[in-house]
Amino acid sequence: MVTSMSGLAVAGAAGRMGRQLVAAILEREDVALCGATEHPQSELIGTDAGLLVGSNGVGVKVVADVALVADTVDTIVDFTSPQNTRQLLRYAAEHDKKLVIGTTGLTDDDKLLMREVAGETAVVFATNYSVGVTLSLELLTMAARMLGPQYDVEITEAHHRHKVDAPSGTALSMGEAVAQGQNRDLKTCAVYSREGITGERPEGAIGFATVRAGDIIGEHTVMFCGQGERLEITHKATDRMTFARGAIRAAAWVGRQPPGLYTMADVLKP
Repeated sequence: MVTSMSGLAVAGAAGRMGRQLVAAILEREDVALCGATEHPQSELIGTDAGLLVGSNGVGVKVVADVALVADTVDTIVDFTSPQNTRQLLRYAAEHDKKLVIGTTGLTDDDKLLMREVAGETAVVFATNYSVGVTLSLELLTMAARMLGPQYDVEITEAHHRHKVDAPSGTALSMGEAVAQGQNRDLKTCAVYSREGITGERPEGAIGFATVRAGDIIGEHTVMFCGQGERLEITHKATDRMTFARGAIRAAAWVGRQPPGLYTMADVLKP
């Protein structure tokens, strides 16, 4: 095991987010890139991970199974797919590896598995690892509590054309933050689509609207609409590295934590 610094492995290292995570690790001196994985059919298996981000070789080759680098890895950073995340959760519990998870589209059963695994090892899970979004969630809960049910809530989000899930995990987290501020369950009040003659807006609904286009990295707006005024809380990402740097910050932090399920808000606490 790496003793002087945390050894990290990036799952899906050749993907859009995976490459950003590799680059973010190479920026820091308190963590080391010790593993990089891709699906077994990838043409990049065997490639030095440094070359994925335009760097010189770093001596870490892309492999098809994290078990191949397990001896040097303390924490796995995973922004892949629900299926792969489920496998990594089980692996981490069995082999005492810590996890930072940014995968979206997870089911309730997946989150239950995550909570079970967090009884064995430390896990950080967030739908968005930017500092700005983490602060936005706190502000949304506060706004929802202070404004109350008299204000209609609508959430709009926009991402690039390749994103496969909708609404985004961040939008759902924002909806959950609003519902928390109103002491409600998002499942009972969310409206995910509108078409045709839908009738008047249900009282207390939290609406979602989704845009998928071009190369939009990520934009989220929550509107609190009252009579005669509207409050909007907006976050716009202009560089994917903001998410990657936040996730690697979480990976450096979780290496010092006991078993448990943590959020990015925990990572940022002074």
